[in-house]
Amino acid sequence: MQQDPLLLDRAKAMRRAPSPIEQKLWFELRARRFSGIKFSRQVVVGRYIMDFVCRSQKLVIELDGDTHAGNEAYDELRSSWLESKGYSVIRFTNSDVSSNLEGVLTAISLALAAPLSQPSPQRGEGFK
Repeated sequence: MQQDPLLLDRAKAMRRAPSPIEQKLWFELRARRFSGIKFSRQVVVGRYIMDFVCRSQKLVIELDGDTHAGNEAYDELRSSWLESKGYSVIRFTNSDVSSNLEGVLTAISLALAAPLSQPSPQRGEGFK
C-alpha cells in the first residue's frame, strides 16, 4: 500500500516534537526496554498515524489527550478500521500515563500476552 507523503511528513514532525506524556511512555517502550519487544512511535498505518505500534504483535497504543474530547466517534471508526486489519487497539488518557504509569505498563503487558483473536486449530478452537 502506497503511503501518503503528507501523512509521513506529519508523523516525522510528531516524532520530533512529542508531548511530555508521549515522552514519558516512549522512555519505557523504546529500545526494546519493555519485555524485549520492539515498539515504534508515530507510525502511519493506512490513512492514520498511530501513537505507538508493536508491529510483531499488531498492537496499537493510543494516548488520548485533550484533543480527543468530542472525537469519540472518529476514534471508534479508526479503531474499527485497525481491528479489521488485524490490530488490537488500547487507549489511555494522558492522565493515566502521568498518574499511573505502572498500571498503563501492566495493561500493555496484558494486551501483549492476550491470545490472538482468531481461533487456533492447534488448541481446538473454532471447531464444533
